[in-house]
Amino acid sequence: MARRGGAEGPSGLVVIDKEPGWTSHDVVAKLRRFLGQRRTGHAGTLDPSATGVLLVGVGRATRLLRYLQETTKGYDGELVLGATTTTLDADGEITATFAMETISEEQVRLAATALTGDLNQIPPMVSALKVDGVRLHELARQGIEVERAARAVRVSRFDISSGSAPGRFRFEVDCSSGTYIRSLVDDLGRALGGGAHLGLLRRNRVGAFGLDGAHRLRVFEERYEAAVATGGTPELRDLLLTPAQALSALPLRTVDQGELSDVHHGRTLEYRGESLGPVAVHDESGALVAVYRSTAGGPLTAEVVLAVGDAG
Repeated sequence: MARRGGAEGPSGLVVIDKEPGWTSHDVVAKLRRFLGQRRTGHAGTLDPSATGVLLVGVGRATRLLRYLQETTKGYDGELVLGATTTTLDADGEITATFAMETISEEQVRLAATALTGDLNQIPPMVSALKVDGVRLHELARQGIEVERAARAVRVSRFDISSGSAPGRFRFEVDCSSGTYIRSLVDDLGRALGGGAHLGLLRRNRVGAFGLDGAHRLRVFEERYEAAVATGGTPELRDLLLTPAQALSALPLRTVDQGELSDVHHGRTLEYRGESLGPVAVHDESGALVAVYRSTAGGPLTAEVVLAVGDAG
């Protein structure tokens, strides 16, 4: 069980629509400055060239990111047939070319359909995954390739349509957390008897959070700079989701005033729900006060208890 004291500064979840050229770490560093909150982190890395939904936890709410990390994700983008690259995307150097001009959209669609369902996927060397404490992309920059264990992933949708030019195809993917889209595209090219790489990628959804509720980083920057220019304090809290909103997709257990003391001390709670896994615990005002875990045949046990002032 994790439990800490009160936190200074805002606490909540920011849904960012990341623009190209920024690393996920860049976004976190910028928000840390704009919000005046040192404790900031993200769930689910996006490559610099990729755009779309990036979830950023702020303050004590960073402890809730674990419950958002493993949710399903949705992507759309464009793949390029006929060439493989060192990074499996358009940022890398071409390693091989293939004559694939006669490949039809229907053939690509059928190959994509064969790559849906439960798959064993080998993570690419150009990824943030750590092996013996070192990120794979750091080894790749040194020209080192290491063995990577295949990981179980699920691709529930891999739809194909015509792209911006011959040999380019648009795609839409819904998948489990941990799925590498560049590897999926690489596998598709190989399945078609040649090669392919990722041209464009945009993440349109992480769990229940989509682009319609996302903010561009420049919104934070503009408010921050305007406040600094007038000697004021930037007001950015309205751009954050509360902890309760961040975990709104979880099963809910509401506690009364008497049970609230049990929660604050991390004691177990009775639970009559059927869902196994994390359960959001709210007080009677609807504020998130903790996250408990449900197991078969037992009471709820505390995992994260929010300090007074962190709930919302």
